[in-house]
Amino acid sequence: MASGPLLTVENVERSFDVGSHKLRVLKGINLNLYSRQLIMLKGRSGSGKTTLMNLMGGLDTPTEGKIYFRGQPFHEWDDDRRTVVRRQDIGFIFQAYALMPLLSAYENVELSLRMAGIPRTEWKKRVTSCLELVGLAKRMHHRPFELSGGEQQRVAIAKAIAHRPSLLLADEPTAELDSQMAAQVMQVFREIVATENVTICMTTHDTTIMEVADHVYEMVDGVFV
Repeated sequence: MASGPLLTVENVERSFDVGSHKLRVLKGINLNLYSRQLIMLKGRSGSGKTTLMNLMGGLDTPTEGKIYFRGQPFHEWDDDRRTVVRRQDIGFIFQAYALMPLLSAYENVELSLRMAGIPRTEWKKRVTSCLELVGLAKRMHHRPFELSGGEQQRVAIAKAIAHRPSLLLADEPTAELDSQMAAQVMQVFREIVATENVTICMTTHDTTIMEVADHVYEMVDGVFV
């Protein structure tokens, strides 16, 4: 296991132009993510959590400050270069599951491998093992509309880890779930951190799931408190 951080956020600020003035969403964030951690960013809507998540995933670049992923200067790279890293080494999980409605659970996960350029010979074994890991071996040929919300979220998790990323970013992954399903999803996350050698950073405002995190960072108005 590498001793240095997987991802470093250094004095990061992010502003957006709103009419004639600047809206400062992030105001000097510092954060290190290490291998095999489950990190939570908590805070109310509008606190800057999702903006920070987008920066860490290379979907956006900071107005000020630096972001290093595996020691590489993410903040200096153009979008094409960041896209390559995202495809190979970062997984995303969204609140709304983002599954293809006409594809089965199996095909949704397979699509992720296809897009990451994984050799076809490895697909079947990897898709099956990811769906087994999230407890959906028996439901893999069902389409999203035939699955519960919790099951759809677990398909989304399997899809996000299929290409073996080292960082998984999850934006409010339990927001649409009841407390029992949310607890199941968190159990899956702990299992993934242990078995897949991945770091998970997620946003939440659900206090009931925070005890499973290695660290919880609270965000208020663009700063950690």
